[in-house]
Amino acid sequence: MIQPVLTDLTKTTFDAELSPGAHNAVHTCLRIQPWEKVTLITDNICRDIAASIAQELLTVGSPFKAFVLEDLAPRPLIELPPEIAADMETSQVSIFAVRVQRNELKSRMQMTDIVNRRKMRHAHMVNINRQIMLEGMRADFNRVDALSKKVIEIVNKAKEIKAKNPAGSDFSATLNPNYRWVKTSGIISPDKWGNLPGGEVFTAPGEVNGTYVVDGVVGDYLCEKYPDLARQPLTIHMKNNRITEVFSDNKVLEEEFWAYTHTDENSHLVGEFAIGTNLELKHVIGQILQDEKFPGVHIAFGNPYGAHTGAEWYSSTHIDVVGLHFDIWVDGQQIMEKGRFLIEA
Repeated sequence: MIQPVLTDLTKTTFDAELSPGAHNAVHTCLRIQPWEKVTLITDNICRDIAASIAQELLTVGSPFKAFVLEDLAPRPLIELPPEIAADMETSQVSIFAVRVQRNELKSRMQMTDIVNRRKMRHAHMVNINRQIMLEGMRADFNRVDALSKKVIEIVNKAKEIKAKNPAGSDFSATLNPNYRWVKTSGIISPDKWGNLPGGEVFTAPGEVNGTYVVDGVVGDYLCEKYPDLARQPLTIHMKNNRITEVFSDNKVLEEEFWAYTHTDENSHLVGEFAIGTNLELKHVIGQILQDEKFPGVHIAFGNPYGAHTGAEWYSSTHIDVVGLHFDIWVDGQQIMEKGRFLIEA
């Protein structure tokens, strides 16, 4: 058996309940082979989850090098540590299982720039925790992938998508034929790195207009501060793909969200329009890594992931918003009713 370059994670104990999710990540989602080198990145909080993944890598026989962020640089990270960047240059696969901190987005973008340039298979497990490992990471990702393929076949030809929910969301997205739809169903390929747990298809919209009422969660560092917006939802008004107004009874959330989405000149633009397809998920948990895969429509303001969608503009920020119980129509065809897909075989 090939031994890892660093052995500290192999000495870390972990709950056996983490193993099914770790097995899914290594064997089903990434399909790592014995001859492929892996860069495994974690931090002190997620060390036990990374250890469960390391054990699966040992089972495969893949050489890997594990990095614990606190061993390399103070947090929050200002830049991606050069040791990690150098190791990624010699790997075919990378796994990022970290509880991120505020103002670390730049370092993550530096990491994914390497992934995109080298066409690595990359599992982005931002803010992974025990609950996600026991829920979303135990999904049947082959089933999720089959549904995601059906969704993308429909939306690829679409001109307009409309959505409503009981909380008051009512908006439409006009699609740009020059922008690509991307499938991140949990089955990760060199063409597009993916979040784990997977389960969404997304694009950069041409233009979004209407009202999105966030009765689920908001993303980035705000997700942990405001894990459940059911009682105090955030209402976002959009016109010509731009935020025009936000409102919430929680005025601190309202102010923080407004400030975040006005960080730079494009932070208030709708950069992502997505449909969640992870059928395993029955409720939101206040962790955007999993909640954005919840069946329904979620959108994000800021960076449109242009390397994958083809959008030509850029933002230094990206924040998702998730609502619940959506009805969705694609060019007049209803594909979801009250959060339930109508197109799954």
